[in-house]
Amino acid sequence: MNFVNFGRVKAVRLFLLTLIIPALFAACGSSESKTRDVNVNVTTQEQVVTVTQAKAESRQIPSVIQATGSMVADETSSVAPKTAGKVVNVSVNVGQFVSQGAVIAKIDDKDALLQLAQARAGVTQALAGVRQAEARLGLSSGGTFTASTIPEVRAAGANIEQLQAELRQAEVNLRQAEVNEKRYRELVETGDVPTITYEQYRTARDAARTARDTAVARLNSGKQQLESALNTARQNNEAIKGAQANVVAARTQVGTAEQAVADTIVRAPFSGYISARPIAPGEYATSATPIATIVRTNPIKVEIQIAESDIPYIGLGRGVAIQVDAYKDRSFGAVVTAVNPSIDPNSRSAIVEAQVENNDNALRTGMFATVKITRDGGSLGVFVPKEAVLNDQATQSQRIFVIVEGVAKLRTVQIGTEESGMIQILNGIAADEMVATSNLEQLYEGARVSF
Repeated sequence: MNFVNFGRVKAVRLFLLTLIIPALFAACGSSESKTRDVNVNVTTQEQVVTVTQAKAESRQIPSVIQATGSMVADETSSVAPKTAGKVVNVSVNVGQFVSQGAVIAKIDDKDALLQLAQARAGVTQALAGVRQAEARLGLSSGGTFTASTIPEVRAAGANIEQLQAELRQAEVNLRQAEVNEKRYRELVETGDVPTITYEQYRTARDAARTARDTAVARLNSGKQQLESALNTARQNNEAIKGAQANVVAARTQVGTAEQAVADTIVRAPFSGYISARPIAPGEYATSATPIATIVRTNPIKVEIQIAESDIPYIGLGRGVAIQVDAYKDRSFGAVVTAVNPSIDPNSRSAIVEAQVENNDNALRTGMFATVKITRDGGSLGVFVPKEAVLNDQATQSQRIFVIVEGVAKLRTVQIGTEESGMIQILNGIAADEMVATSNLEQLYEGARVSF
């Protein structure tokens, strides 16, 4: 290529560059203009977050006593048989629930049944003795004793009546004989009748006296016989009473024997769970040998250690809130049922018992319990719905967005207790402020909100 052609080419290139460079600058200027326009539109149209809101409430916070305790059974019984003998059956196992009166075990009852049969035979024999004693008196079974109705007494009484009549007649005859004797004695003295006639009347008088004396003696003898018959009847009646007492004693022995048979069955003294069963069938048990241990866990008790300074604020019937590690999200209600009057000199604390309803058997003996007891007095606190609290995992803090004239204001807060879906806010907001309760993740300081 010669010098002239080279110059021409160079000139063409310069011309093209003069055309291309301005076009490029113009294109770049147009792109930057469009970008600026988009950014301006974004900043001018701020994002609005739709939320729900609630008002922070001022509530009375009760003063509480916090303590620890242990769950214990309301009742614990190591059940032993009332009678000694070989265990033939144990019908419960550890963990089983038994109702009051349910059979736990059975003791061999052969000897007790034999004694019962013997006692019942004794009753039959005693009743026969009663009937025999009643027969002696001529009484029907269960008849009432009346001395005058007894045959021997009745016969002796009739004899007395006859002897009394004979005595009255003898006395009449004697008086008549004495009158005759006196009259004829006087006639003999006047010589009107012979002496032999008088002697006849005197003899008749003496015979009448003898007859009267004999009647008196017979009457006395009859009275003795009547008294003897009465005594015999009374003795026979006492024999009936003795026989009836024998019946009572025999029936008492039957009751004792029946109780001995019943005592061979070991029953649950109350409803509860079997916590131990240390004996097996075939072993010999005495009245000091535990067959099983029963614990009543409904209601269940919690034994609480209360500091000496808090004792004056706790009385019977005071409400108690209980939590255990096994149910962290559950609170159990209890009532104070006993306050120990003594204080442990070492720990300077007293044991307080509270009773808890345990229908589902959730609480078990031996569980560690955290206890709160409400006492008189308290203070005001600010509460918000728990949905208003945002847990920031990055900073390990709790945040709340307060709504002020449609704008979200971020507050870092400290939380307290939770109750009935509300959380206490210890600091950071005041009562009656409005807080956001939804879409908290989309909020930030200064974000505009709508409802």
